[in-house]
Amino acid sequence: MKMRFLRLCAVGLALLLATTACSSGVSGKAETGKTLVLSLNQSETHPSYIALTEFGERLKAAMDGRWDVKVYPNETLGAQQEVIQLVSDGSVDMAVASGTQLENLNPHFGVLNLPTTFKSIDHQMSVIKDKSIVGDLFTSLEASKHLTVLGGLTQGDRNLYTATGPIKKPADLHGMKIRVQESDVHIKMVNAMGGSATPMSYGEVYTALQSGVLDGAENNEISYVTQHHNEVAKYVARTRHLVGLDYMLINSETYNGMTPEDRKIFDAEWSKTMTEHTTLWKKDTARAIQQAEDSGTKFNDVDKAAFDKALAPVVNGSLKSPADRELYDAIQEANQ
Repeated sequence: MKMRFLRLCAVGLALLLATTACSSGVSGKAETGKTLVLSLNQSETHPSYIALTEFGERLKAAMDGRWDVKVYPNETLGAQQEVIQLVSDGSVDMAVASGTQLENLNPHFGVLNLPTTFKSIDHQMSVIKDKSIVGDLFTSLEASKHLTVLGGLTQGDRNLYTATGPIKKPADLHGMKIRVQESDVHIKMVNAMGGSATPMSYGEVYTALQSGVLDGAENNEISYVTQHHNEVAKYVARTRHLVGLDYMLINSETYNGMTPEDRKIFDAEWSKTMTEHTTLWKKDTARAIQQAEDSGTKFNDVDKAAFDKALAPVVNGSLKSPADRELYDAIQEANQ
């Protein structure tokens, strides 16, 4: 109850801030500027917070103060599901949301969240910026939800890590309880790789690994270290089975209500932000790997072809329509 009260206060403060420099575009007139309220579920030390804060600073300078971005980290304005609704109704201007959240609004987003869809971070980000591939998908929620997807921020390569020994091929995972997110695709993904998928709240993973309730989990290297999982699971297999993605949402009326000149500047600064975030992510990943190795973590390569072969039925079974297949094929062609 106390947390809910604090969130309501934060939303109220955000709304007050947003209206102090606002000329509404809802009436059809172009907006002359405002402070955009942006909700983020990460902390102030995360690459997303750093990149988005710098985005706001650059935008304010480029727009002579007409537009600005205020980032609210740590789910201050609420969990992702409720914040998406706040962006939809215009109470909050922008939010970072995971792929699984957008799948609930349009299942075609699931194509971008499948294992092996992206071969690398660079492949992923080139697709995210290519309107000929994702343009229709990113505007698909405008009419029904008043949500425009501006692009995305990488979550990096996801790998398997275990407490009991190195994993080199799918057979090595036999009988191992591996934590996954509460997602049908993620459950199928780990089961296909040979493990026993175990959905569990993220905050419970450390204790479960420590006590032996879990044998392992899967995530990117930054989360592996920041959540201290390197203390209780010393073996990381570079499966790179999934390149994760967060999406940047903006209220469609706010976005489409910008003057053409301001929107051009906004789009340019946002594109720079995606590039900057990717650079920060790679640097922080290298730092996390070094920190993990210094703490005793053993990284090893795997039989990547064997893992990809095991995951192929999960991918093919998830492409449920010709539109899904067309999107997936376009993404693969972009990597050629």
